[in-house]
Amino acid sequence: MFRLITSAQSLGALVKDERKKQGLTQIALGKMTGLNQTTLSMIEKGKPAVKLQTVLILLAALNLKIQIGPQEKPDQEEDRW
Repeated sequence: MFRLITSAQSLGALVKDERKKQGLTQIALGKMTGLNQTTLSMIEKGKPAVKLQTVLILLAALNLKIQIGPQEKPDQEEDRW
């Protein structure tokens, strides 16, 4: 599964989807990661003020990783602004 993450909201949606897919509640994931349910809720809602280390801990607990590569160049025909 590869998903393009372009915002805090899309990252939160990914975390929520994967958590539910694995049958975990926010409380259960919190116990696995040492994070409280309020923090997990804020991340899943896309609140942007989250430490990178917190994101990495969450992704590791969900058996996910970050892969970074160059952006694809837009087609010549696309409008540019």
